Amino acid sequence: MRFALCGLVAQCCAASRFAGFLLLASASLHAQPAATKVQSTRDDEVQQLKALVLELQSRVEKLEEERSQAGTIPNPVASSSKQAPSVQSASDPSTAESVSGEDRSLLDYLRGTTIDFAIDTYYGYNFNHPIGRVNALRSYDVLSNNISLNQANVIFERAPDVQAGRRYGARLDLQFGQATDTLQGNPINEPRPQIYRNIFQAYGTYILPVGNGLSLDVGKWSSSLGIEGNYTKDQMNYSRSFYFSFLPFYHMGVRAGYKLNDRVALNYWLVNGTNQTEATNGFKDELFGLTLTPNKNVAWTVSYYLGQEQPDRTPVAPNSPIPVQPGLSFAPITPAPDGRTHIFDSYVSWQPTPKLAFALEGDYVIQRLWEFAAPGHSAQPSEVWGGAVYARYQLTPRFALATRAEYLADHGGLFTGITQALKENTFTLDYKLGEGFLVRSEYRRDFSNRPSFFTDAAGRLKKEQNTATLGLVWWMGRKQGTW
Repeated sequence: MRFALCGLVAQCCAASRFAGFLLLASASLHAQPAATKVQSTRDDEVQQLKALVLELQSRVEKLEEERSQAGTIPNPVASSSKQAPSVQSASDPSTAESVSGEDRSLLDYLRGTTIDFAIDTYYGYNFNHPIGRVNALRSYDVLSNNISLNQANVIFERAPDVQAGRRYGARLDLQFGQATDTLQGNPINEPRPQIYRNIFQAYGTYILPVGNGLSLDVGKWSSSLGIEGNYTKDQMNYSRSFYFSFLPFYHMGVRAGYKLNDRVALNYWLVNGTNQTEATNGFKDELFGLTLTPNKNVAWTVSYYLGQEQPDRTPVAPNSPIPVQPGLSFAPITPAPDGRTHIFDSYVSWQPTPKLAFALEGDYVIQRLWEFAAPGHSAQPSEVWGGAVYARYQLTPRFALATRAEYLADHGGLFTGITQALKENTFTLDYKLGEGFLVRSEYRRDFSNRPSFFTDAAGRLKKEQNTATLGLVWWMGRKQGTW
């Protein structure tokens, strides 16, 4: 209606100008001698036009009077919504259409919500030609001579926004593929992994109005022990380090984070255990963490984790007349081991230039089966210690080179089952075809002081394995930066 009225006003104004021209023309015609007026029909047409112009002028004056009294013209789109009708300025083209209250609520919700997808595939080749085409001591690139689906991910996130008045949020990461079985396929840690296997992360967040804001997460989240993470696009290399495979993948519990200032942040966890959605004993593990950011190019994380990872019961077939859910029948372990696990983890990242980045990680893990020595019980601990160094250089906007060198000393077989010293070197070339599509080629050499890598003969192991891998990673969504 507003467009129709504005159009009518424009037509009237144009008609008014045209009428003025006709009046001048008419006056000129009347001023001519009577002999020049040879067509009386033209005089009649002029009179009709004059009458039409006068009528249009009257209508324009009436419309302008109504508009000056009201000052605004109602918007029928807003009037038809569930909210009260809004009033828009007729002269402002940016308000030609308004959004209903229901649509605005949906847009505001979507503005703070991200839905992201990723597909991670690879082809790997092991030069040892292992039986079963299995790469030893690998987490994600576990198969050789096989076109594999490493991960397919869907991420839903609505982060808190205190400035917008929303102190709560939530995140859900769904994961499918080979990496899913790696993360939650161990029945020692998860008696019922099938229930949680495709839920990599699921937690809710609330920010308490304490100081700068105390953040609380409740649920399941990816472990921050170790510098490497789950999503390939955010890592320097395609394959993961030994330490990524050894340190916890995830935790279930409550965590708190508090940022003292722009340079210092603290965090604390109270969780069921390492890689335990359901606790295997009554002990609750704890983490005490500190993150230092002296400047925008350096970030340093230090963590101490205290836990007890030995189960105090074992799953058995249902043996009770009381109905229970599948997998919830247990027999106690008597006496139950009570040894503690201590993890000291520290890593620092440094980016001296926009193209060059370095990272360094150091870890020390000690675990005892029994807290105190007793007859028949040894308190002798198992230990893992060592570290890794990373470097990456962006050659061009599309090409990048990265490398990793790592050392892991496994005393007592806590990681591999035997005492040995593991080393590896990895070289990676990235080619980014566009935002959301990465081609990553990699050559890696693993070696040890003891035979521990599979070969093409059953029972015969080698001290090294060399692999070549080509990974293709696609991702899409609105979340920026690291996932």
